[in-house]
Amino acid sequence: TCFVALCDARRSRRPRPYATERRNMSPMLSQKEADIQMMLAAGCHLGTKNVDFQMERYVWKRRADGIHIINLGRTWDKLMLAARIIVATENPQDVVCQSARPYGQRAVLKFAQYTGAKAIAGRHTPGTFTNQKDALFAEPRVLILTDPRTDAQPISETAYVNLPTIAFCDTDSPLKHVDIAIPANNKAKHSIGCLYYLLARMVLQMRGTISPANPWDVMVDLFFYRDPEELEQKEEEAAAAAAAPVESAGYNAVADAAYGAESWDEQVPAGAGGFPAAAGNWSEAPAPTGWDAQQGGDFGSGFGAMPQGY
Repeated sequence: TCFVALCDARRSRRPRPYATERRNMSPMLSQKEADIQMMLAAGCHLGTKNVDFQMERYVWKRRADGIHIINLGRTWDKLMLAARIIVATENPQDVVCQSARPYGQRAVLKFAQYTGAKAIAGRHTPGTFTNQKDALFAEPRVLILTDPRTDAQPISETAYVNLPTIAFCDTDSPLKHVDIAIPANNKAKHSIGCLYYLLARMVLQMRGTISPANPWDVMVDLFFYRDPEELEQKEEEAAAAAAAPVESAGYNAVADAAYGAESWDEQVPAGAGGFPAAAGNWSEAPAPTGWDAQQGGDFGSGFGAMPQGY
């Protein structure tokens, strides 16, 4: 009994492991939690109803509607691994990021802008990595792809030239000739933009360009796909809203000038609102018009004075 009491007393003196972890939490660990929350908000964890046998290791569970949920902890670890490989490449131009899917083209261009990599947005020209006579021939050291299915042609060419390939893979993506598979949703525009944003930030932090303690001053919205028709519609609405006050400004100026006059006989100064002031005396009687003004004012006398041949 005394031995059990002594053991309980020693256990009570030990610090709690969770409190120690919270006290000694590194900035990178807190950043990992923030990144996972960002990926959750962007929908990076949403997979498909189909699962490739090589992607089962990255699936956390399956919902009632059949959608598989991706383990974002593994996604963050694979992003860090991909960032280390990109940083290990001496020349940033030797890193090529490519996306044939429209949702990933803006993200690819932004990633290349901030990291110094080379971007290929759009359709892949066959022979870019294998045909030396091609005008677009390139020999990159690392290739980053958005979707292994839509980018199947560059993946097949990498097998001939021994090119390391990094790809964002969904639950139904094939992993053939893919060296580093980053499990994530590669079909939504917000998910693709968020993944490229996190990868670019990790690369810059490992290079020492930005500090991990300070947040990156670039917003993740810049990596999201934007519809050209939606942009044109917003520009038209902004132009119409800017032109509406200008058209009504003249009428408001005339009304203010007339309201401020002391009497109705006082004329509004010319140039108020862009309308000239009317000339003449407003107090005079109007000039007679019509049949009464032709023959002295009487309809009967005027009709009788007309020629008989009328």
